[in-house]
Amino acid sequence: MSDRRTHIAALDGLRGFAVAAVLLFHAGLLRGGFLGVDLFFVLSGFLITGLLLGEAGRGRVALAAFWGRRARRLLPALVCVAVVSVSATWAWGTSTQLRLALDDLPWVGAQAVNWHYITEQIGYWNASDTRIFAHLWSIGVEWQFYLVWPLVVAVVARGRYGEQVVALLAGTGALLSLVQAVSLGAAVDTTRAYEGTDTRASALLLGALMATAPVRSMVRRVPRRAADPVCLVLACALAVSWAVTEGEKAPLLFRGGLFLHSLAAAVLIVLIVGVPGTRASRVAGARLPTRLGEISYSLYLWHWPVYLLVLPRLSGLGDLGAAAVAIGVSLVAAEATKRLVEDPVRFRSGWARGRRGPAAVAAAALIGVALWAVVPVPVPGAGTVDISRLK
Repeated sequence: MSDRRTHIAALDGLRGFAVAAVLLFHAGLLRGGFLGVDLFFVLSGFLITGLLLGEAGRGRVALAAFWGRRARRLLPALVCVAVVSVSATWAWGTSTQLRLALDDLPWVGAQAVNWHYITEQIGYWNASDTRIFAHLWSIGVEWQFYLVWPLVVAVVARGRYGEQVVALLAGTGALLSLVQAVSLGAAVDTTRAYEGTDTRASALLLGALMATAPVRSMVRRVPRRAADPVCLVLACALAVSWAVTEGEKAPLLFRGGLFLHSLAAAVLIVLIVGVPGTRASRVAGARLPTRLGEISYSLYLWHWPVYLLVLPRLSGLGDLGAAAVAIGVSLVAAEATKRLVEDPVRFRSGWARGRRGPAAVAAAALIGVALWAVVPVPVPGAGTVDISRLK
């Protein structure tokens, strides 16, 4: 297997570890597993910037084509999950869950759930357990990054020193984002610092920085015997932070903790990619984490609606038994979505050849609009949800 394929497998594996951490966190089994989202952000910044710089190096960045690929990659599964989640909540959820799902649905369509929660002062740490779409704040952050950052790269990556300028902007932007996060993180409710696109841009921009030529050239000079222990230390640091960090109660989380976690993830990623044959690359590229990474997007989308609708009905199984069933349902739904929806539309294969894929996604989106319009909004306070098992 070539180095390039090994690196891709290893990055899929890192996605697998990240989504596993999030699943365990939301099941109440890993207190700092929410930090897996930051690993997703860093990976996204790294991979997207690498693609953009590759296009810039060949002449110009085709922005319309880039956004079209992002839409084919991300929208089909998102539309599918949104429509099914609202329907399932209507059928089996509480009146509170349904009312809040209908309230959030337009913001899901606008890719701005994070700013909806911030504007309405809906605290992430104490109000998400009744909201089917609470986890989509991070998808909003990524979409907003995908809209702005390619424009920046397309403009500044031209010329002999284009990648150096991109590196300077990414590094400077990450530091400014850190300053903003520290300033806003001192508030009683840290939702603004946690979900703001500006405050979370540091993770995406640190990943972008690692994809630039100045950093890549430095990493290529690192011997494997030096990279292996560094990767081990970084991987252990990430694992420990996932195990011990207590969300908003962690005193250093919004005083640079999130930034340091993202920086460690960014350095680990660039070492895995830039130094062939590291042990970290082999571990991350193992079959189980890479398989999880391949379905990580759909798995992330499905797990929270499944948890909210399924976990309260499994109290007789105990914490671990209920979590195992909910995770199993999420895995099955994610695998089906990837095979039947994501891949056909993304690769224009099977039933989605030609214009059938985009047409089907548009039709599903219209169904979502119809659900939002016709489903009666429950009266506030008409129902509650047992959140004792949700974290």
